[in-house]
Amino acid sequence: MKYFIACAASIILMGSCNSVYAQYSDSVHHYVGIASTGTLNKTTKTQAFVLNNSVKLGLRKKSIAANLYSSWLYGEQQKSQTNNDFITTVDFNLYKTFPRFYYWGLGNYTSSYSLKIIDQYQGGAGVAYNVFDRKDLWLNVSDGLMYENSNILIADSTNRYSTWRNSLRLSFRVVIQKSITLSTTTFYQNSLSDRTDYILRSNAAMNIKILKWLSMSATYTYNKYSRTNRENTILNYGLTIDKYF
Repeated sequence: MKYFIACAASIILMGSCNSVYAQYSDSVHHYVGIASTGTLNKTTKTQAFVLNNSVKLGLRKKSIAANLYSSWLYGEQQKSQTNNDFITTVDFNLYKTFPRFYYWGLGNYTSSYSLKIIDQYQGGAGVAYNVFDRKDLWLNVSDGLMYENSNILIADSTNRYSTWRNSLRLSFRVVIQKSITLSTTTFYQNSLSDRTDYILRSNAAMNIKILKWLSMSATYTYNKYSRTNRENTILNYGLTIDKYF
């Protein structure tokens, strides 16, 4: 019964969606993307259960873009909890500069059972440059400073600390015949005060457009948090619903 309720909740909640790129126009300024994925594997001796839900809202005008992204990942293995991970991110880009060059700002909250993060707050800003900026090919490099305040678990004891990080990001997207989109984004965030303290996040996605508002999607996510010596790998596939208006 609890699996039925959780699956129903995953449909009501909003699922994983991909980054917003080039479908804005002079008359289209808003974006919403929703989807939901879940897996239940139950045999005589084993059972596993995973839900992945998220939502993304976007707004873009001529000189500024803003996005809100929130996700929840929950998992069980043999009735033991493996994941209960929340991420909420707000970001904006300011394009009042040189061609292909812009400023960015970001605020992020993370709570991750699998990475032993009780809560983590990050905020910062930086610069970015589009090496390629076409509808079918996009390559972006960005760098900036992030301030972090975290409460984590180390050897079953809580540890609260703060640090400044350099945040380096590489993003790539290619569109094949207007219907298949391949994309990847990788973050490397190293502490400026401790070379052994770093965060590595990587996300790769493939979307196949079925209808104007519906796509088949598959995503691969890898996270490593050196301070707790924890990492996770997540593979999702399902349907994505999105709309520009």
